[in-house]
Amino acid sequence: MIEPALDPTLPPVNESVAYARSLEKPSVAEILAESRESGTVLLQPRCGVGGHSEMTALLRQLELAGAPDILSVTIDSHTRLQHFDVARAVLLRNPQDLNGYPLVSHGWKRGRELNTATAVPLEVRHGSPVAERLFDTTIASGITSFEGGGISYNIPYAKDVPLATSLNSWRRIDERCGELADLGLVVDRELFGTLTAVLVPPSISLAVSILEAVSAARAGVQCISVAYPQGGNAVQDVAALRAISVLGTKYLSGVTVHPVLHQFMGQFPRLRRNAVEIILEGAAVGKLGGARKIVVKSVDEAHGRPSVPALAEGLRIARRGFEDQVRPEVLESDVEAELHCIVAEVGELVDDLLGEPTLIPAISAAFRDGRLDVPFSPSTSCRDKVLPARDRSGAIRIHDFGSLPVSAATRQRHADALRSDHGLDSVGARVDRDIHYLLERFGEPRETTSVVSFADESTQRRRRR
Repeated sequence: MIEPALDPTLPPVNESVAYARSLEKPSVAEILAESRESGTVLLQPRCGVGGHSEMTALLRQLELAGAPDILSVTIDSHTRLQHFDVARAVLLRNPQDLNGYPLVSHGWKRGRELNTATAVPLEVRHGSPVAERLFDTTIASGITSFEGGGISYNIPYAKDVPLATSLNSWRRIDERCGELADLGLVVDRELFGTLTAVLVPPSISLAVSILEAVSAARAGVQCISVAYPQGGNAVQDVAALRAISVLGTKYLSGVTVHPVLHQFMGQFPRLRRNAVEIILEGAAVGKLGGARKIVVKSVDEAHGRPSVPALAEGLRIARRGFEDQVRPEVLESDVEAELHCIVAEVGELVDDLLGEPTLIPAISAAFRDGRLDVPFSPSTSCRDKVLPARDRSGAIRIHDFGSLPVSAATRQRHADALRSDHGLDSVGARVDRDIHYLLERFGEPRETTSVVSFADESTQRRRRR
């Protein structure tokens, strides 16, 4: 039996399921399944503003101008942190001060208005370590995809939220997804493999997603999207995307797993021609890697919140990328070798944990001991001992493994890739260069605020932990 919603003003769950199924449009799970059958790739932009009429207009305009397959309802920071009273106060004072849509404050009836304003399905994207109330409002709104997880929406975002708290919150959400599936509504659960979006090695991204996915599947989730962030090296990115299906077969039998690519999440090029090239390359990489969906960037990504014309143009550019106007230099033999290593590394990180009788305490203990780690995390639940670096091809490797339980062969492979001396003065300078990889590649000037100090501060924090 489904537990009562945290908000007593929400409609009964059976009524929300009936409403979602009555909509004259498919669910996200249904169009992902169609994409899988047809071999097509879905496109989705990010978008979210505070005011209801403004959000409604944004979705309608973007659907008309860019023809997306899925639209986003990106949630504001106050709601993400469960500061619902603050979100409502800001909404009443000036909605433009919010950096996303406060769905809980607007309420499920307005959520349904957003749903009926578009012909394509919606997904809620947010960043909440504890998200049950937001999830309940999402379902009452008839929205059929919900992003996040107990690790990926805690470790990269929060400082003091205990990992067990977020893992248990997301377990309850996933149990509700299982119960909703029994009632006839399959909710797509997208896992946020992007993590901190700063030099995240593929094996760490995918290990976190596999742990979240197995936990979700055990709770009854039937549709799982595993998102991977474009790192900037085409061979590695294609291999990592293909690894999602391999890992899904290995660890998630009986559950549909859809690979998703988030276009480059680091510092984006400021010059239009360079931004266009990255969007084109991301689309081509996504198609080659077997992504079922790509979350698309815009040409104005480096200049603040993108406009509707910029978002729509990003979608059109991505479609051009599918037409092979840009073909990254990818040799199948290189992809297969990288794929084999990524799958092996993920196994080294997750196999022992998945053998534990209870997964949540095992994950919490692994982060506490450093057997799981995420680079550049602000969380006190994460040791932040792992230090990534790029090799000469731009692929993301691991310079310092911290306490990750990987084999001698894995350590040697990364060491060999990073063996060449770049003549840099400090670890911070190297990290700074690697974070600015795309700007270096295009010869664009950096912003005046350098990340060297951030990198050096992170290194000192790693030493103290």
